[in-house]
Amino acid sequence: MSDSFALAADQLRELDRDRYAASLVIPAAHRSAVQSIFAFSAEIAAVRERVSEPVPGEIRLQWWVDAIEGEGHGAIASNPVADALFRTLERYELPSGPLLRLLAARRFDLYHDPMPDIGQFEGYAGETVSVLFQYAAMILAGGPVDQAADAAGHLGVAQALVGHVRAFGYNASRGQLFLPLALFTAHGVREADIYAGKDSEGLRAALAQAGELAQTHAEKAALAIAGLDAGIRPAFASLALVKADIRGLGRQIDQPLTALPPPSAFSRLAATIWWALRNAR
Repeated sequence: MSDSFALAADQLRELDRDRYAASLVIPAAHRSAVQSIFAFSAEIAAVRERVSEPVPGEIRLQWWVDAIEGEGHGAIASNPVADALFRTLERYELPSGPLLRLLAARRFDLYHDPMPDIGQFEGYAGETVSVLFQYAAMILAGGPVDQAADAAGHLGVAQALVGHVRAFGYNASRGQLFLPLALFTAHGVREADIYAGKDSEGLRAALAQAGELAQTHAEKAALAIAGLDAGIRPAFASLALVKADIRGLGRQIDQPLTALPPPSAFSRLAATIWWALRNAR
């Protein structure tokens, strides 16, 4: 494995330990390739944390667009995540279009417009999360895997929903709402109440509904994954973490504006390994 792939794996472990844990059950021959895709996603997701204004974030995202479209700035190889990513795209003959759509979707993160409804949220989750599972499946299969689309789609939405329920208080404190605003208004919660940090029964009911939607998508993902070839299923090991998060949502919903301690890295790794032993053989 080249230095770029090793450094990309380190970056993934630092920025997204859950996806790093899920990558460890990928067969060794393909693990670094999957990690390069995941590391790219983690790098892009972190852009909003690294900038205080949208413009610097837009510039960073455009750098990646230029690099992917072949209009790089002459130093692509000096960026280990980019180098590993492009080596993976070339080796596995993967399409770059989904990466461009991921970058376009992530522009939402830089601004303070609320996510309007569940349809928009599902589209966002598909472009930013589901696509990662689709890429991982393609890497393991050695080519397009149309039958993995349902598994990737449902798992991506489930993971995005549960992740944003857990991060709800933090995002609200920053004046951002990633969960569908329509869920909250249906329970009598105004957008201004969310940003003001006002807890209420309606707020908790809306978050509980988001959790129920995550559960529904996770169940559909599990059924779709079960129908895939065993060699492809490791791409979907994140299902174990989504299920664990769904089981723990009650505690978060009872304290919707509080950032609870994250689970231990060991427990996350153990969950993915145990899932893979039962489902990917």
